[in-house]
Amino acid sequence: MKSFDEQLVHLIREALQEDVGDGDHSTLSSIPKGKMGKAVLKIKQDGILAGMQVAEKIFHLIEPNSVFTAFKKDGEKMSMGEKAFEVAASVHTILTCERLVLNCMQRMSGIATLTHQYAAIIKNYRTRLLDTRKTTPNFRLLEKEAVRIGGGVNHRFGLYDMIMLKDNHIDYCGGLEPAINAAYAYSQKMERPLKIEVETRSLEDVEKVCKVGKGKVFRIMLDNFSPNLITDALKIINGEFETEASGGINLATIESFAATGVDYVSVGGLIHQAQSLDLSLKAANPLAP
Repeated sequence: MKSFDEQLVHLIREALQEDVGDGDHSTLSSIPKGKMGKAVLKIKQDGILAGMQVAEKIFHLIEPNSVFTAFKKDGEKMSMGEKAFEVAASVHTILTCERLVLNCMQRMSGIATLTHQYAAIIKNYRTRLLDTRKTTPNFRLLEKEAVRIGGGVNHRFGLYDMIMLKDNHIDYCGGLEPAINAAYAYSQKMERPLKIEVETRSLEDVEKVCKVGKGKVFRIMLDNFSPNLITDALKIINGEFETEASGGINLATIESFAATGVDYVSVGGLIHQAQSLDLSLKAANPLAP
């Protein structure tokens, strides 16, 4: 598995190739090569800042000698009118990187801000907040990083780092017991056995997983359970498995789920319902035309 930094470099290169293609012709046609400049990242909306590390990496990847001066950190509250960073580099680098930097930071800051709102509601409970795989293709790395910055916990990153038996797996396999047994046998043959989580849709499912999943399953997902049903399920589980509530949980309802004592709540909306925040990258002390 590649490191975060290696994955980030790959993402940046692919994104720049998508945007720049055979050249940033707007910049090439109007700005002399080698001209130096400065730009500042201006905050135009309150929220939680995310993407500073990404922005610095983008500029340094294109121009290693560029100077990136941070005024704020990832995860800090930001207010309209503040400045997040200043970058000194060639004007070609600044203009070519501008949109990629903004796209990443605006999206990440929106996710971090929404995650922070969810996390703040349940901060006095033992329940922790999870994200999901409901992400933008090829941008999951930064969306999940934004969740972490906002105070959430990353669930699995992909299909490769955990076995999660959901309703379709269970139905195609012929039921909970054969699905659990098959997944466990498969995992035990791996050099590094994967943890197994199982989705349940009823109290009867919970009882069955508790019976056949001991020593095989580490977490039970309680999918679309009401808080009252979760309370009943937790009595059956009796602390023998980790527990996760999932399905339709939102800002208005998350506290009622956390109050049950469930270990985790997962919220796909942390990512797919987040709105990008308003930021802008502007020339610092540009020459008058």
